[in-house]
Amino acid sequence: MKKSLFLSLLMFTVMGLNAQKYFTKEGKVNFDCSTSIEKIAAVNSKATSVVDFATGAIEWGVLVKAFKFEKALMQEHFNENYMESNTYPKATFKGKIDNVASIQLGKDGTYNVVIKGTLDMHGVSKPVTANATFVIKGGAISATSKIKLLLADYNVTIPSVVKDSISKEVTISIAADYSVFK
Repeated sequence: MKKSLFLSLLMFTVMGLNAQKYFTKEGKVNFDCSTSIEKIAAVNSKATSVVDFATGAIEWGVLVKAFKFEKALMQEHFNENYMESNTYPKATFKGKIDNVASIQLGKDGTYNVVIKGTLDMHGVSKPVTANATFVIKGGAISATSKIKLLLADYNVTIPSVVKDSISKEVTISIAADYSVFK
């Protein structure tokens, strides 16, 4: 009897640890480097992300060519001239949620956290710190965050002919609805 009780508790513990990992294949990454002259914004709805609430580890990945613009010509220039997506096809982030213990998966609520890690984009890896919000509601987990980056920090050059039309700073917004990782 004691042995079966111990095995049952062990099995539930292992299952509980596995349930700490969540993922999405449909995360959204928006970027905006608009100016008063030109709206330059795009969305990628096929971002992947995994978060491990036991360790705080979090990863994001996007295919650069999957960003969609309102204007096809902007999309072409983005991929060929700025992001050089044939040479640098992916952008990734690997990091850790600093205060992951504050997120209570079993309790509905809004949890503000700090995430630190490395963003690898356009062949450049840089440390990044961002505020993020996780929302737990009815067992569903969603997350949002926003960061600002300088394009020059990632060796993205803006030709002088369009320098007033494109902001030197880009705002990246992310959103994800996570499911249990199986």
